[in-house]
Amino acid sequence: MSIDLKAKIEELVSKLQKDPALLQSFQRDPVKALETLVGVDLPDEQIQPLVTGIKAKLAASDLGGALEGLKNLF
Repeated sequence: MSIDLKAKIEELVSKLQKDPALLQSFQRDPVKALETLVGVDLPDEQIQPLVTGIKAKLAASDLGGALEGLKNLF
């Protein structure tokens, strides 16, 4: 079973951004939060790439929002 990692990351990031409680849960325990989101208990070696990708995407999103806020100041 092969999944499109990029598409799955996009999907999960979207869900996390829409649900502040879920996002907070992800920040506390990313593996448990993702297992809850996907509904499957995955081995760490399978879920870790998702965690890494989601953290990077969320960080980029936060940076983009901060830059947009700075742009609005000028």
